[in-house]
Amino acid sequence: MTATMSHAVPFKTALRDTLCGSLRLENVGASVRLGGWVHRRRDLGGLVFIDLRDRAGIVQVSFDPDFASPQALELARGLGTESVVLITGDVVARPAQMRNAELESGDVEVRGRTLRLVGPAETPVIPVARNRGEPLPAEELRLRHRHLDLRRPELRDNIILRHTLMQATRAYLSGEGFVEIETPILTKPTPEGARDYLVPSRVHPGEFYALPQSPQLYKQLLMVSGFDRYFQIARCFRDEDLRADRQPEFTQIDIEASFVTREDIMAVAEGLISALWSAAGHTLQPPFRRMTYGDAMERYGCDRPDLRYGLEIRDVTPVFAASDLSFVKQAIDAGGRVRGIRVTGGASMSRKQTDELEAIAKSAGAGGLIVLKRSAAGLEGKGAKFLPEGSADRLGLIEGDLGVFVAAPDAVSSPALDRVRQELARRLDLIPPDELEFVWVVDFPMFERDATTGAVTPVHHPFTAVHPDDGELLATDPTKARALAYDLVLNGTELGGGSIRISNPAEQSRVFSLLGIDEETALARFGFLLEGLRAGAPPHGGIAFGFDRVAMLLAGATSLRDVIAFPKTTAARALFEGAPTSVPREDLGDLHIAVVGD
Repeated sequence: MTATMSHAVPFKTALRDTLCGSLRLENVGASVRLGGWVHRRRDLGGLVFIDLRDRAGIVQVSFDPDFASPQALELARGLGTESVVLITGDVVARPAQMRNAELESGDVEVRGRTLRLVGPAETPVIPVARNRGEPLPAEELRLRHRHLDLRRPELRDNIILRHTLMQATRAYLSGEGFVEIETPILTKPTPEGARDYLVPSRVHPGEFYALPQSPQLYKQLLMVSGFDRYFQIARCFRDEDLRADRQPEFTQIDIEASFVTREDIMAVAEGLISALWSAAGHTLQPPFRRMTYGDAMERYGCDRPDLRYGLEIRDVTPVFAASDLSFVKQAIDAGGRVRGIRVTGGASMSRKQTDELEAIAKSAGAGGLIVLKRSAAGLEGKGAKFLPEGSADRLGLIEGDLGVFVAAPDAVSSPALDRVRQELARRLDLIPPDELEFVWVVDFPMFERDATTGAVTPVHHPFTAVHPDDGELLATDPTKARALAYDLVLNGTELGGGSIRISNPAEQSRVFSLLGIDEETALARFGFLLEGLRAGAPPHGGIAFGFDRVAMLLAGATSLRDVIAFPKTTAARALFEGAPTSVPREDLGDLHIAVVGD
């Protein structure tokens, strides 16, 4: 029996023995069998050139009457782009003046001997071969014809990088004693901050599975079961409202370990991130810096600060408290503060530019933006004359500086100044493109109050343990209690987050009670977790990283869709296969459901 695959020589089969993009000068003189797609064809009369493409890249193949068979030469003249062909020929060096530096195989070409058309192709709806600088077709058109779009070298390389990162994940975590375990896809609805995707059960009328938003409860139960260290490259599903660059199904690197502290999980996470960046050609030097949630919010206005540039937020309430600005006094009297950013040399910004900054602040909820400039004559800007003498120095402004300030409660000023800070950095070109600034944000609040109902809600999820120094606050003022939670942030982007979990069933029930979840509801929703905890649970914790986001950053892509083989649109539609779609009424009947208004 003839073998069709060779384990000794990767990619060697009964139909080919070499990849197009792998050919180099050391292959000169070899006879090769190639298979691939016609990237381009150039007919010069007696000589035909084909750029042949496969997963490894492109090689030029020439067909001339002195070497190629007459049948091959005739067929080459009529080949359409994206047709699939099999070619045999000899590798030769290209003349120095004819070498193509843009191709890794550009020092050689293949003199074609035989040619066989095995996959004739219609004229592609979207071009695969593009000239330098040529714009891409509209994204929706590319997603509709994703099988063609994926032939582009950029997307091919992204998907292969994704594979490399998956293997690096498995190698690193396996080396650290973690066991890869799959958890159910059809599971129980357990609200985690977004809507579940529900799956009706045919054999149990009126009952539903849910697709998992995360494997959270299962991985905790695996710790209860004694597996000690678990990981999974997990598929997760969230039926969220439409957001830019969010996917309804996504992949995360999910990790959980027993008999650990926060420091243990953070050390493992730093090792994993270093391994992933190394797989993509970068060298990191952990440990990464740390910052408390309170410090991040105070200095940067958000819990995922970009530390590649300064523009830190400062509290200048005492300076403005002495002013005659009535709206500022009202904000301070109502419990707000005046906070702002000093921009070195920013006084050169035009009125139009500062008005645009104010519009950004307003779009984030602020009532306005106090804009002050210091010139040789002193402070300038609306409200400057109402500030007492010496205010410029107290605000830290020197000649040529700009100051932008918001008077409001922190819940308003923080997001507004965060947006303004990011916009200033972009406009002033303060962001070094190749710099990597990792930071752990720790000591998150355990709870917050719903702005509408005033109810206590978890900042992360209800399975997070309280900071050991704040346990008593759960009884007196739970919103002041800190959680043993941690997020890893890179250049203003959250890569992942985790926490130490509650391992005591009584404490878990207490947290459910604080959240307004009565005992009956807790048992209905989370009874299997509580049962597991009552069986004896070790101290445990974990973290999850957004794998798609990590792949996007390492690929240098601008969209998650560029690192996912078959992504959804921002409207949560799969354009290539046409999902979601309606189904026949009889199929719905088998599932014991009906469409309202049908």
